Amino acid sequence: MATMSRAEIFEKVRQSLVDALSVEPDEVTETATLFNDLGAESIDFLDIIFRLEKAFGVKISQDELTQNDIITNPAYQENRKLNAAGLKALKERIRDGDWATFEKDPSIDKIQSVFTVGTIVNFIEQKLAAK
Repeated sequence: MATMSRAEIFEKVRQSLVDALSVEPDEVTETATLFNDLGAESIDFLDIIFRLEKAFGVKISQDELTQNDIITNPAYQENRKLNAAGLKALKERIRDGDWATFEKDPSIDKIQSVFTVGTIVNFIEQKLAAK
Protein backbone atom coordinates (compact mmCIF):
# COMPACT_ATOMS: atom_id res chain seq x y z
CA MET A 1 0.00 0.00 0.00
CA ALA A 2 1.34 3.42 -0.95
CA THR A 3 2.09 5.87 1.82
CA MET A 4 -0.57 8.51 2.30
CA SER A 5 0.39 12.16 2.45
CA ARG A 6 -0.62 14.28 5.44
CA ALA A 7 -3.08 16.11 3.17
CA GLU A 8 -4.72 12.81 2.17
CA ILE A 9 -4.93 11.71 5.79
CA PHE A 10 -6.41 15.08 6.76
CA GLU A 11 -9.10 14.80 4.07
CA LYS A 12 -10.15 11.34 5.29
CA VAL A 13 -10.15 12.52 8.91
CA ARG A 14 -12.17 15.58 7.84
CA GLN A 15 -14.77 13.42 6.10
CA SER A 16 -15.00 11.09 9.11
CA LEU A 17 -15.61 14.06 11.40
CA VAL A 18 -18.12 15.67 9.03
CA ASP A 19 -20.07 12.41 8.95
CA ALA A 20 -19.85 11.72 12.69
CA LEU A 21 -20.55 15.23 13.93
CA SER A 22 -22.77 16.64 11.16
CA VAL A 23 -20.55 19.70 10.74
CA GLU A 24 -19.59 21.56 7.57
CA PRO A 25 -16.26 20.56 5.96
CA ASP A 26 -14.88 24.11 6.28
CA GLU A 27 -15.34 23.92 10.07
CA VAL A 28 -12.91 20.98 10.25
CA THR A 29 -9.48 22.62 10.32
CA GLU A 30 -6.24 21.26 11.78
CA THR A 31 -6.57 23.56 14.80
CA ALA A 32 -10.28 22.99 15.48
CA THR A 33 -10.92 21.23 18.77
CA LEU A 34 -13.24 18.25 18.64
CA PHE A 35 -15.29 19.23 21.66
CA ASN A 36 -15.17 23.02 21.91
CA ASP A 37 -15.15 23.93 18.20
CA LEU A 38 -16.89 20.98 16.53
CA GLY A 39 -19.36 20.21 19.31
CA ALA A 40 -18.39 16.57 19.85
CA GLU A 41 -19.64 14.88 23.00
CA SER A 42 -18.16 11.88 24.79
CA ILE A 43 -20.54 9.50 23.04
CA ASP A 44 -19.34 10.80 19.64
CA PHE A 45 -15.83 9.55 20.38
CA LEU A 46 -16.89 5.94 19.75
CA ASP A 47 -18.44 6.85 16.40
CA ILE A 48 -15.35 8.85 15.42
CA ILE A 49 -13.07 5.93 16.31
CA PHE A 50 -15.25 3.54 14.30
CA ARG A 51 -15.21 5.82 11.24
CA LEU A 52 -11.43 6.30 11.46
CA GLU A 53 -10.86 2.55 11.72
CA LYS A 54 -12.99 1.98 8.65
CA ALA A 55 -11.45 4.84 6.64
CA PHE A 56 -7.85 3.86 7.35
CA GLY A 57 -8.05 0.11 7.93
CA VAL A 58 -6.51 0.33 11.41
CA LYS A 59 -7.62 -0.81 14.85
CA ILE A 60 -7.90 1.92 17.48
CA SER A 61 -8.69 1.32 21.10
CA GLN A 62 -10.31 4.17 22.99
CA ASP A 63 -7.67 3.79 25.71
CA GLU A 64 -4.91 4.22 23.15
CA LEU A 65 -6.34 7.43 21.74
CA THR A 66 -7.22 8.93 25.13
CA GLN A 67 -3.84 8.09 26.68
CA ASN A 68 -5.50 6.02 29.39
CA ASP A 69 -2.15 4.79 30.74
CA ILE A 70 -1.31 8.38 31.71
CA ILE A 71 -4.66 9.47 33.07
CA THR A 72 -5.05 6.38 35.25
CA ASN A 73 -1.51 6.49 36.66
CA PRO A 74 -1.69 7.58 40.33
CA ALA A 75 1.72 9.25 40.04
CA TYR A 76 0.26 11.64 37.46
CA GLN A 77 -2.88 12.77 39.23
CA GLU A 78 -4.30 14.24 42.40
CA ASN A 79 -8.03 14.47 43.08
CA ARG A 80 -8.88 13.46 39.48
CA LYS A 81 -6.70 16.23 38.04
CA LEU A 82 -3.41 15.77 36.27
CA ASN A 83 -0.46 17.11 38.21
CA ALA A 84 2.60 18.77 36.61
CA ALA A 85 4.22 15.41 35.83
CA GLY A 86 0.98 14.13 34.27
CA LEU A 87 0.61 17.24 32.13
CA LYS A 88 4.22 16.93 30.99
CA ALA A 89 3.75 13.25 30.04
CA LEU A 90 0.54 14.01 28.17
CA LYS A 91 2.06 16.97 26.30
CA GLU A 92 4.92 14.76 25.13
CA ARG A 93 2.39 12.48 23.46
CA ILE A 94 -0.14 15.05 22.27
CA ARG A 95 2.07 17.83 20.99
CA ASP A 96 -0.56 19.91 19.23
CA GLY A 97 -3.44 19.73 21.68
CA ASP A 98 -5.50 22.63 22.97
CA TRP A 99 -3.41 23.11 26.08
CA ALA A 100 -4.43 26.67 26.94
CA THR A 101 -7.93 25.54 27.87
CA PHE A 102 -7.02 22.24 29.53
CA GLU A 103 -4.22 23.63 31.71
CA LYS A 104 -6.70 25.95 33.43
CA ASP A 105 -8.59 22.90 34.67
CA PRO A 106 -6.64 19.66 34.02
CA SER A 107 -9.51 17.47 35.15
CA ILE A 108 -9.23 13.91 33.92
CA ASP A 109 -12.90 14.14 32.98
CA LYS A 110 -12.06 16.94 30.52
CA ILE A 111 -9.13 15.23 28.78
CA GLN A 112 -11.04 15.04 25.52
CA SER A 113 -11.05 18.85 25.30
CA VAL A 114 -7.35 18.66 24.41
CA PHE A 115 -7.94 16.92 21.09
CA THR A 116 -7.73 18.94 17.91
CA VAL A 117 -8.22 17.69 14.37
CA GLY A 118 -4.43 17.91 14.02
CA THR A 119 -4.07 15.60 17.03
CA ILE A 120 -6.17 13.01 15.23
CA VAL A 121 -4.22 13.44 11.97
CA ASN A 122 -0.93 12.94 13.84
CA PHE A 123 -2.31 9.86 15.58
CA ILE A 124 -3.43 8.32 12.27
CA GLU A 125 -0.05 9.12 10.69
CA GLN A 126 1.65 7.20 13.51
CA LYS A 127 -0.78 4.28 13.22
CA LEU A 128 -0.22 4.01 9.47
CA ALA A 129 3.55 4.24 9.83
CA ALA A 130 3.49 1.39 12.36
CA LYS A 131 1.29 -0.75 10.11
